[in-house]
Amino acid sequence: MPYITLSELIDRYGERRIVDLTDRGDLSTGVIDADTVARAIADTDAVIDGYLAAKYALPLAETPPMIADLAQAICIYKLHSYEPDGKVQADYEQALKMLAQISSGTIRIPGASGIEPATTGGSGARVTDRERPMTEASLKGFV
Repeated sequence: MPYITLSELIDRYGERRIVDLTDRGDLSTGVIDADTVARAIADTDAVIDGYLAAKYALPLAETPPMIADLAQAICIYKLHSYEPDGKVQADYEQALKMLAQISSGTIRIPGASGIEPATTGGSGARVTDRERPMTEASLKGFV
C-alpha cells in the first residue's frame, strides 16, 4: 500500500503543477502522466521503507499523517526532472532528516508498532565454563 496517492498530490500541489511535472512528451498533452507519478510514488515508498525498516514492522497497517506529509514532499521532489525550486528542495531535505530521526528512534510514529530490539537470547546471570580460581579449598586458612 503506497504512502500517498495521486489525488493527495493533486490536493496539495494542484493539478496544473502535477501536469507540468509529468507531461514530458515532445508534444504537450495537458494531462497527468499516471505512469510517471506511479514511478515517483514507488520510489518514494522505497526511500521511506528503507528508513522505517530499522524501527518498525512493515508494511504499516495504515499511513500516519506524518508519513503521508513526508511522502508528499519526497514525491514532488522526485517528480522534478530538473533542479526544483528552493522550497521543494528544503522540504525534501527536511523530510529525509525526519526519516533519519524516525530511524534512530528520536521521533516515534504514533500508533505504529515497532520492532523488538535484538537480544542475545539469554537473560539473567551468565555462567562461564572456566574453573574458579578461588575455591573453598584454596582459601582454607584465610577465612
